Amino acid sequence: MLKYFRNTFKEVLKVIEKTTKIGDLLQEYPDKADILLEAGMHCLGCPASQMETLEEACEVHGIDVDELVETLNADIKE
Repeated sequence: MLKYFRNTFKEVLKVIEKTTKIGDLLQEYPDKADILLEAGMHCLGCPASQMETLEEACEVHGIDVDELVETLNADIKE
């Protein structure tokens, strides 16, 4: 689930969290697949991965979820 917040300029900001499902993330930000692949998630095409949260996928792949979430959110803000 992507969280939506309003900033002072009335723009909607989307924040990726540990509980964000990979399918939701890739639907909203398809260009972020590169970040996931670089982190070691090479199963993005698997139908089961679409329903996994980032936290679940990171646990399976031995990836630091906090670091990945930070990287994804920083990339969105650019």
